[in-house]
Amino acid sequence: MPPEHDVDVLAAVRARGGIVVATGGCFDLVHAGHVETLRAARSLGDCLVVLLNSDDSVRRAKGDGRPLQSADDRRRVLEGLRWVDGVIVFDEDTPLAVLDRLRPDVWVKGGDYDAATLPETPLVRSWGGEVVTVPYLAGRSTTELVGRARR
Repeated sequence: MPPEHDVDVLAAVRARGGIVVATGGCFDLVHAGHVETLRAARSLGDCLVVLLNSDDSVRRAKGDGRPLQSADDRRRVLEGLRWVDGVIVFDEDTPLAVLDRLRPDVWVKGGDYDAATLPETPLVRSWGGEVVTVPYLAGRSTTELVGRARR
């Protein structure tokens, strides 16, 4: 879906008084931890948009050899999940610029993060948004899975 479509979806949700939820990440190898985070995030509102790191952004964050899949393939996988209403790919190191443009009501990260220390927290709170961490499924990590596969 083009980004304009995602913005239209958000506008429609807002027009009917709904709650817009966003989350973000690399989603390089979607696993049970990702699925649980997306399910929990979607349960907090009326639509969920995923802010997806571009290939260059993943490479800068995770190093050479990543991503394992292209942004287009990662986007397609996410769009195929019933909890995801839209995906927007961003090229920056953080999703701050996209968040500022979309201004979701709720920003969600997995419980392996601390909401107080997320770089997105001050921005999201600046428009009255809420930052929520959802339960983390221990032992589910793309980096760990990649390491295991390589061994």
